[in-house]
Amino acid sequence: MIKEAIGKGATADEAYQAALAKLNAPEDAEVKHEVIAQAKPKILGIFGGSDCEVRAYYEIEEDKFASVKAYLNTILASLGAENPEIDIKVENGEDVRIEINCGDDYGSVIGRRGETLDAIQYLTRLVLNRATDEYKRVSINVGNYREKREATLRALAKKNAARVRKYGRNVVLEPMNPYERRIIHTTIQEIEGVTSHSVGSDDERKVVITLEEGVKPLNGGGYNKGGYNKGRGGYNKGGYNRNRGGRGGNNSSAPVAPSREPRSDTAGTLYGKIEVNKD
Repeated sequence: MIKEAIGKGATADEAYQAALAKLNAPEDAEVKHEVIAQAKPKILGIFGGSDCEVRAYYEIEEDKFASVKAYLNTILASLGAENPEIDIKVENGEDVRIEINCGDDYGSVIGRRGETLDAIQYLTRLVLNRATDEYKRVSINVGNYREKREATLRALAKKNAARVRKYGRNVVLEPMNPYERRIIHTTIQEIEGVTSHSVGSDDERKVVITLEEGVKPLNGGGYNKGGYNKGRGGYNKGGYNRNRGGRGGNNSSAPVAPSREPRSDTAGTLYGKIEVNKD
């Protein structure tokens, strides 16, 4: 809904100030204006003439979000949420934060790893920006899911960063949306010795955690250079295996195969699980 007022004055500025006084808009309202009639001078300074007219107006936020609330209520009802409470707040003029309270029915609203909630958030942003001339960012939260998910992702990043730091092997996480990847990258930036980057495209884009260049892994159980492998029990070079302290001296038999398959770079790809608190 648009609220407006028209002011008159000898100049456009005087007319605008007169319109503002009539409009009495809130301090945080974004008031716009337009000149609807230019001033005309009097003939011979005596006859005719007219003042400048300016229209000042602003859009009432509550009415602007009425369509958004109606849209969300329709979606939530289709998901089985009864009598949801929707609270909409605007921060910095362009950030719209929506909190939804639907009792114990928010499991279906969140969906698997928040996929349903992200879809609702995307569609709501389209509805809101279609009804306004200015682009606004939209964030929707329900049951404190966003806070819980962030805590889980930060724990996931720290756990796998420790694994990379210890063994030196890259860890590739499962695909995430931009918001979740940003949480991972921010957390990794706070950890010494490791770094992260994203690979893939669209819905398959994922985060890779690696050692920083020049950093060596903390695990000092052995080394391998040019085919020479030295561990606690002896060494192996070019197929030659010698066990220190063995009875038979040198043993030229083939190298013993490892007891297990080498660890994969994709180890540790599972997300942590968020338990929904229904208290």
